[in-house]
Amino acid sequence: MQEQETTKKPSTWLRLQYKKWFLILKKGLTEENPIVVTVLGICSSLAVTNRVENAVFMGIGVTFVIMASSAIVSLLRNLIPPKVRMVAYMVIISIFTIVVQMLLQAYVPTVAANLGAYTSLIITNCIVMGRAEAFAIKNPVHYTVIDGLANGLGYTFVLIAIAAVREPLAFGTFFGYQAPFMSEWINWNIMALAPGGFFVLTMFAWLLRSLMGQYEED
Repeated sequence: MQEQETTKKPSTWLRLQYKKWFLILKKGLTEENPIVVTVLGICSSLAVTNRVENAVFMGIGVTFVIMASSAIVSLLRNLIPPKVRMVAYMVIISIFTIVVQMLLQAYVPTVAANLGAYTSLIITNCIVMGRAEAFAIKNPVHYTVIDGLANGLGYTFVLIAIAAVREPLAFGTFFGYQAPFMSEWINWNIMALAPGGFFVLTMFAWLLRSLMGQYEED
């Protein structure tokens, strides 16, 4: 009886790693993370991460604006004249930014007040503009939406991680509630300010870059 040769199929995980949508998602979350790798959106990451609640809603808002505006840019990429691309991006992004502002004011007015002008500044956020110019204008809608989701989640993840360190140290709370074992904590006021946010962001960027092997060339 002759032995039949069996061909070993690659694992599902191995095949998944070669899918374009998976590579796009992975890059946005890790290799091209908008804050710790490409260093975009730094102002908002310092300003709104003094509380976890603010970071969560800011991240959701930016993710929505990136996905929605990038999808529209991708749909209209063959119709937008090159000379007015930036103006077109601004108009499209501003529409979805206004939607985010109205939703925050309607459902979470306290968060909307805390975020203040930074919600409006989503219009000029480098991450949103950058994905429209670097990806959406050159790729079909389904890949563009994934790219927007990946960059939005990468941005949100970093915001929440920074806020999870700053809020307990600054106020002794987490998501507005008393943090465990911190009832007698002496608040570090510096962590509520931009310098404290810059310190935590720097340490977090150093840690993630080290883990991913992302270093600046000499």
